[in-house]
Amino acid sequence: MNILLTNDDGIYAPGLQALHQCLRSRHDVTVVAPDQERSAVGHGITLHHPLRASKVALNAHFQGYAVNGTPADCIKLGMVALLPTRPDLVLSGINPGANVGTNIHYSGTVAAAKEAALLGLPAIAVSVQGLAVVNFDDAAAFAESLAERVLQQGLPQGTFLNVNIPNVPFRDISGTVISRQGTGRFDDRFEKRRDPRNRSYYWPGADSQVFDDDPEVDGAALQGNRISITPIKCDMTDYDALERLRCWRWDLAHVGFPE
Repeated sequence: MNILLTNDDGIYAPGLQALHQCLRSRHDVTVVAPDQERSAVGHGITLHHPLRASKVALNAHFQGYAVNGTPADCIKLGMVALLPTRPDLVLSGINPGANVGTNIHYSGTVAAAKEAALLGLPAIAVSVQGLAVVNFDDAAAFAESLAERVLQQGLPQGTFLNVNIPNVPFRDISGTVISRQGTGRFDDRFEKRRDPRNRSYYWPGADSQVFDDDPEVDGAALQGNRISITPIKCDMTDYDALERLRCWRWDLAHVGFPE
């Protein structure tokens, strides 16, 4: 396979290096990743300053392009300007920390995969639960196996996979669940502090997400030591609401426009 590899933790992140190490012997891998951590930037892109892509090498086997932009920028720039040929697939990760439930809207890891899907490429976002990851290597091996299956079977146009792996040895994983996205939110909080000039500032924080007991919800599957694989569509239209709205009265005769 010809694989484009990216993340939101930066080109020096251990999860990305583990993926590269796993993939490089059997696949053609190009790395285009942010030059520093860009976590929780969502699907933002850069408009008001130029993007720069610098070639970097961490060792004899790992090299790539470090971009001063977002994960979505990396996919766009890689596809249009940096890669000599179109990749077969995009892998984004491996992210330390789960991207489940409402988190997927904020995740740069997920946004990179979504951008690839918008450009017509099969794509997978991969995360491991928890920040102190036990072993990226097993997660990388699973990601490679899944990527090969995706390339064989294909994905619907505009759909990508969001994968979350428990932070335990693989022998302790209970299985795999094809899950749906949960809707449980974090309870946001902000700690108010004062700076030396007596001005207020706020540190954001949040309590843990709460998921119901439905094993088909991404977060619940993960908490049950199962790998969660969620197909995500780029088309965000609510088709049920679409039909209901079409039944509303939409003529403008009753609207009181000013004369």
